[in-house]
Amino acid sequence: MSTDRVAVIGAGFGGLAAAIRLQAAGVPTVLVEARDRPGGRAYVYEDQGFTFDAGPTVITAPNCLEELYAAAGRPMADYVELLTLDPMYRLCWEDGYQLEYTADDARMSAQIAARNPRDVDGYRRFLKYSEAVFQEGYVKLAATPFLDWWSMIRAAPQLVTLQSYRSVYSIVSKYVQDPNLRQAFSYHTLLVGGNPFTTSAIYALIHALEKRWGVLFPRGGTGALVQGLTRLFTDIGGELRLSCPVEAIETAGGRVRAVRTAGGERLDVKAVVSNADVVHTYTHLLKDEPLVARVQKSLPRKRFSMSLFLIYFGLKGEHRDLSHHAVLFGPRYKELLADIFDRGELADDFSLYLHSPSVTDPQLAPPGCSTHYVLAPVPNLAKNAVDWETQAPRYRDRILDYLEQRYIPGLRADLVTCRTFTPRDFVTELNAHQGSAFSLQPILTQSAFFRVHNRDRRVGGLYFTGAGTHPGAGIPGVVNSAKATAGLVLDDLGVH
Repeated sequence: MSTDRVAVIGAGFGGLAAAIRLQAAGVPTVLVEARDRPGGRAYVYEDQGFTFDAGPTVITAPNCLEELYAAAGRPMADYVELLTLDPMYRLCWEDGYQLEYTADDARMSAQIAARNPRDVDGYRRFLKYSEAVFQEGYVKLAATPFLDWWSMIRAAPQLVTLQSYRSVYSIVSKYVQDPNLRQAFSYHTLLVGGNPFTTSAIYALIHALEKRWGVLFPRGGTGALVQGLTRLFTDIGGELRLSCPVEAIETAGGRVRAVRTAGGERLDVKAVVSNADVVHTYTHLLKDEPLVARVQKSLPRKRFSMSLFLIYFGLKGEHRDLSHHAVLFGPRYKELLADIFDRGELADDFSLYLHSPSVTDPQLAPPGCSTHYVLAPVPNLAKNAVDWETQAPRYRDRILDYLEQRYIPGLRADLVTCRTFTPRDFVTELNAHQGSAFSLQPILTQSAFFRVHNRDRRVGGLYFTGAGTHPGAGIPGVVNSAKATAGLVLDDLGVH
C-alpha cells in the first residue's frame, strides 16, 4: 500500500474520530487496534444475554458526533439512535435526600428551593458563570490545538477573568451554600478524572454543556455508538485491523516512517496518530527514539487521574425504580477525595456511580432481567499498591452489600452474573499508566498548552488524540481532540 497512508493507533473514541476525519478528507487511513473489537475504554462485554458497556456511558454534546457523520457525508440517524434522558442523573445521599438532576429550569429550581430557598438565586448565577466558561473553554478552545506558549497567552485574559485558577468546588461554593447542592454541582469533574477541589474551574462548563444538549443514550448502549462509528469508517473506505497490537513506531531522520505490529508486520506510513496511552506511546512505542528521551523521563512524573473499580452485574427482575444514571454519595466528600487523590488510601467508605441502562433499553438484558454496572473511584497504582487480585473480591462484596442495603433490595438473591475490572486491569488491558482511568489530571498546570500536544514538536509526523492530549477526557473531550489533531495532520499533508 502507498506510504501516503496514515496509521491511527487505538480504536477508542478519539482514534475512531480521528480516523474518520482523515479518511473522509481523502487520506488513506489504517486504524490498528490491539483488542478483538473497537471501543477502547468503551469495550462491550456480553454474558448470558446481558450486554455491559465497559466504560463511558454519559453521552453529551451530540454535535461533535454529528460533525463526524457530516464530514463523511452520511446522516448520523442511519447509524445510531440517540435517546434523551430525563432526569439526566439521580443524586442520592445516605440521609435519604435525592435530587433529580434535570435540564428543566422549573423542576431544578423547585428542588433547590425545597432544599434551600436562598440557593435558587445562587444557582442561577452559577449557571450564568457556567455558560460563560462554556463559551470560552468549550466553544472557542475545545478543538483548538495549543502548540506554543503564545496560543496560551492569547487565551489567558479570558481564562483569568473567569477565575480558571480556582477549583470547581471553590466556584460552586461562591454561589451555592447548601453542602449537598455543592456536591451536586461539583462532582462532574470526576467524570473526566479530576478532583473537584483541585480541578480548574473551567470544567464548570460541563453543567452548561449538559443543560444545552442534555445527557443522551444510544439505543443498544455505548457499544452501539462505537459500532456506528466503526461502520462509518469502513463504509468510507477506511481499513480496520483488530487483534493487532502495535509494538513500535519506527522513526528515521526525526520523522515517523512506519508502524511495526506485534506480529512482525511493518506498515509504512506518512504519519501516526496515537490514541494509545500517552506514556505508553512515548516510553514503549518510541523507546528507541532519542529525540523524545526528555519527555520519556518527565511525562510519567506528572499527576495522573484516579483509577476506578468496576462491577458489571446482571439481575433477575427489571428494577425499573432505579434511574438510568445514579450518583450515590457516601458519608464523606472532600475527605474521601483526599484519600483517593492525595493520600492514596483505599477507604472503608465510598461514593458510587450506578448505571442501569436496561431501565431505558430493556433489550440490554434477557426478558424480565436488568443490566447494571457500578463504579467506585479509587487511588491509581502509583498512590496505592493494593494487591487487587486479593482485594477485588472483598471490595466487590462490600459494594454489592452496600447496594443491597440501601438501593437494590434482594440484589444477592437476584444475582445472575458478575465480573470486576480493577486498576490493575487498566494496565494490562489498556496500557494505562499507573492504572489511571482518565490519563493526566485536568488541573490548570496540565491543561491546554501544558498537556501533551496534539502534534509532537520533536518527531515529525507524530500526533496524539484522546484523553491525554488537549482538551482532555470524556467523550466530547476526546472527539474534539480528534478534530484538532486531524486538522493538524491535514494541514501538514497539504490536504484541504
